[in-house]
Amino acid sequence: MGETNVWDAEWEVNEEQARMLIGRQFPQLSSKQVKRLGWDNTVFLIGDEYVFRFPRRTIAVGSIRMEGKLLPKLEAYMTIPYPKPLFYGEASDEYPAPFLGYAYVPGDFPIGLTEERRVLSAETLAKFLRRLHEFPVQAALKCGVQQDHRNLTDIASRKVKLEGFLSKVVEHLSPEESGVIEAYISRLQKDRVEAVNVLLHGDLHFKNMLVNENGIVSGIIDWGDLSVGHPACDLSVAYSFLPPYARGVFFETYGGADEETKLLARLIAVYIPILILMQAVDDGNEAIAAEAKSNIMRALSD
Repeated sequence: MGETNVWDAEWEVNEEQARMLIGRQFPQLSSKQVKRLGWDNTVFLIGDEYVFRFPRRTIAVGSIRMEGKLLPKLEAYMTIPYPKPLFYGEASDEYPAPFLGYAYVPGDFPIGLTEERRVLSAETLAKFLRRLHEFPVQAALKCGVQQDHRNLTDIASRKVKLEGFLSKVVEHLSPEESGVIEAYISRLQKDRVEAVNVLLHGDLHFKNMLVNENGIVSGIIDWGDLSVGHPACDLSVAYSFLPPYARGVFFETYGGADEETKLLARLIAVYIPILILMQAVDDGNEAIAAEAKSNIMRALSD
């Protein structure tokens, strides 16, 4: 098991350390309860109104700094609640990286939602992305946002990676599921799409979305992948989250999308959940694995 995964941490923060680091730099929070939140073991709930995120790797430090600069500027563009930075923690002898404290965004992860419930968020999500994608790209780049560092428009190389991922998780899929995915990959003939640049959330999937008690999207979290690139990256949510019959109203509300954009959006809607599935299998998390699979199947249905 000595293999390292991209999600392995270089350093960990436990509850005790979090309490000490936060209390020392923000004494007004020192009396509040500190509670680790489930997904990523470096996110802590402080009292019931703040969330603190500690980067786990050197690579994450740049994105924490960038979030601190850019997220407050997004406020006027946001139509769905998001975690706005309020506390800017500095690196110290006790902890080698800066960290951020945000306003807590309440809600549940959209796991096991019915298709009927999902449809209720079609316009909400489309309006949110329309506004986010209107944010001035130059202003984002000034805050240190990376531009297409993931080479989103290169379909050919993503297809090769997808085949590799599929071979790793194929034993965790039913023959029907793997058949549908294989057929989809073999139909993907386009090698790349034209570059388009907008500000992206960059990692829009069910582990970064929250819903209220009616199953309607009520929060978008984890903005560490903010970047400038092809809107299809975020529009993938139309395929992974929404059933086919809700996509028309989604794209109409968003302001339209050409066939290339839709093609790439669908590809990313398969690609991201396959990565989540790989990690869930690695963690032995059956609920996340099942949700990732249903996201893939939804993305590939018409």
